[in-house]
Amino acid sequence: MSTEVAAEVVVRPIRDSDVEALGRVHATCWHETYDHLISAAAFEHLSPRRMAELWTHMAARGDEYNQFAALVDGEIVGFVGSGPARDENPPRERELYFIYLLDAYHGTGIGQKLFDAACGDGPGYLWVASDNPRAHRFYARNGFVADGADQHVPFLGEEIHEVRLVR
Repeated sequence: MSTEVAAEVVVRPIRDSDVEALGRVHATCWHETYDHLISAAAFEHLSPRRMAELWTHMAARGDEYNQFAALVDGEIVGFVGSGPARDENPPRERELYFIYLLDAYHGTGIGQKLFDAACGDGPGYLWVASDNPRAHRFYARNGFVADGADQHVPFLGEEIHEVRLVR
């Protein structure tokens, strides 16, 4: 991917009309990100339609949530979401819930634009799969460090080990 394409990216708040495209991109990103952590059988039940249904509910969130889509040539290629902390005793008030970008656009600067839109340079925290070195490098560049907390979370009927990062 050239830097020329990255310069043409539009990052904007998600819209109700984005749910189908978000569902497709979300399903693809989960395959690209978690194929090495989750069995092929678990992914058999993942569908863009099911993910679009999830986005129908997420698109209706209130103003305290920051949810953005990145578009290249009018097509959604990634998305991000942050909002109030969900943990019982959170280390920060704001949490980065998710950031996903299609593999084809990694290294273009689009992920950073999404991150900046949802998080800026303020304090926050997030949970990330422990076996996701690319994500760990990205978050380290953005000032996040592990605080020692970890958890096993259900994911498509299986489990993923996550660690918490804070800044």
